[in-house]
Amino acid sequence: MSVSGFTRVARPSSGSKTKAIDAHGHYGRFPHANELLEKVSNASAGEVAQRARDCGEEWSILSPLEGLMPRGRATTVAPANDRAFREVPKVKGLLQYVIVNPLQPETYAQAREMLQSPWCVGIKIHPEENAYRIADHGDELFSFFDEVGAPVMTHSGCRNSLPDAFAPFADRYPKARVLLAHLGNGMGDNGRLDLQVRAVQAAKHGNLWIDTSSARSIVPGLIEWAVQEVGAERLLFGSDTPLYHVALQRARIESAEIPAAEKQSILRDNAVRFFYLSRLPPSGHFE
Repeated sequence: MSVSGFTRVARPSSGSKTKAIDAHGHYGRFPHANELLEKVSNASAGEVAQRARDCGEEWSILSPLEGLMPRGRATTVAPANDRAFREVPKVKGLLQYVIVNPLQPETYAQAREMLQSPWCVGIKIHPEENAYRIADHGDELFSFFDEVGAPVMTHSGCRNSLPDAFAPFADRYPKARVLLAHLGNGMGDNGRLDLQVRAVQAAKHGNLWIDTSSARSIVPGLIEWAVQEVGAERLLFGSDTPLYHVALQRARIESAEIPAAEKQSILRDNAVRFFYLSRLPPSGHFE
């Protein structure tokens, strides 16, 4: 029985040869006013890992939903990070993001400590769910990213997290390496599809990347256009599992009208380099 309260039946493996790496995932309860949406979006760490294996993934990098939701400043991040730090390494194929919230300064020290462990491979920030503007806290955050040298995943495309707001901080802190989530998400700017790509092009030090996790990634030609604009090496596969269907997100990359080598880069190779994953155990397990 799943955390959503009903039984899920495992699907057969996709049979794909590329062992993908999902750079954008979550686990836990998805609190929402829509009861059915909450029910179908909830997933335990084990469920997320099983779905990933079913579609040929080797690793999925997760942050706990309880550290991000419900939206607003009442959510306490540190306990959620602590639970993820204990739970994630117990599940084969999972890696952890430690959430940093500048409104909760204790998360900086927590991140410094957790990033010393091999399964905690990056930092997650979410200006929308944790209710702050990147424009107001960018110097503080990027100076920390620059200091610790860890990869960073951020939500992007909404009012508090418009991609062009990240570029000046990326220029100011060239050692920071930031992955802008949600290719094509332009909810904060009249639905524009190009915001993440334009931010990558604007960054002077080449230290911004984009993940493909987005409802907009299914728009015909968007993946292909992004590859043309910034190169496949700037895109990382992400699904936003369990909030989006991981196999569907992967299928969009597999069916993209780009060369096989570029699909391989997006699905796996770019993440290996971005997150320094070549050092991880080939067993996919830490215990």
